[in-house]
Amino acid sequence: MNAAEDALEQYLAHVRVERGLRANTVAAYRRDLERYLSFLADRGVTDLGDVSPVEISEHVRELAAELKGASVARALVSVRNLHAFAHEEKMTSENPAAEIQVPKLGKRLPKALSVAEIERLLATPDREDPIGLRDATLLELLYGTGARISEITGLDVDDATIAMADEGAGLKLRGKGGKERVVPLGSFAREVLDAYLVRARPGLAVKGDGGGALLLNTLGRRLSRNSAFTIVSRCARTAGIGTEVSPHSLRHSYATHLLEGGADVRVVQELLGHASVTTTQIYTEVTVGHLREVYASAHPRARG
Repeated sequence: MNAAEDALEQYLAHVRVERGLRANTVAAYRRDLERYLSFLADRGVTDLGDVSPVEISEHVRELAAELKGASVARALVSVRNLHAFAHEEKMTSENPAAEIQVPKLGKRLPKALSVAEIERLLATPDREDPIGLRDATLLELLYGTGARISEITGLDVDDATIAMADEGAGLKLRGKGGKERVVPLGSFAREVLDAYLVRARPGLAVKGDGGGALLLNTLGRRLSRNSAFTIVSRCARTAGIGTEVSPHSLRHSYATHLLEGGADVRVVQELLGHASVTTTQIYTEVTVGHLREVYASAHPRARG
């Protein structure tokens, strides 16, 4: 039994004994939380102390693609209560779920940024500054590949070198459960990646022991998922984008823009690394919804 599983059992014992919850309620908690721990285990996380808001948000998004709003809300309440318990019992130093909001019911479709918003976001970092160049590289890779944040922060220099050496090679990503896939690397991402490797990373690398990590923080260590989340949010605010923007927003936008451009849903499924095309089809609903809005506002026979 790993640390997360041990925390789960202690929490279930707490709600059963201390709070006197009924057996069927405790069983529902167990189902929700075992699914959550399985999600974490797929990402190599087996201790609640290693969980960040990024993982919790990604878990909620995956649930929203498969379950009704009420089920998603219930599952998130279970996750929040587990983390609150672990924090109160000193199992973790922080509560990563404290600021995670229960999603409003009925909003299951992912939110994509417009192309204009993406362009403003990507133009935000100062590419003459080493940190700005790193941030630009992060943003271009996220939007240019549709990768999960953990897949980008997990990249090594060797991965980038192989992709840069041959345009046809693509960039190898390591996804859920250790599954690998190769995605194309566009010209914009190639240009900023090349500049980062030459002008920014060497100076960051001498400050610490980041090993072969591609993206480094100011201490010369591998950039964390949490830090990447903060960078994306900060750049979005600087760009004047009103909605909340996360690394996953760029993944949503990547998929939506591909489908709006005519890409086949099966191709997008492969690029995103979805095990089932059903998950990818969520994005087709987004694009159809967008088309309906355009039709309703522009077509003379659509207005009553």
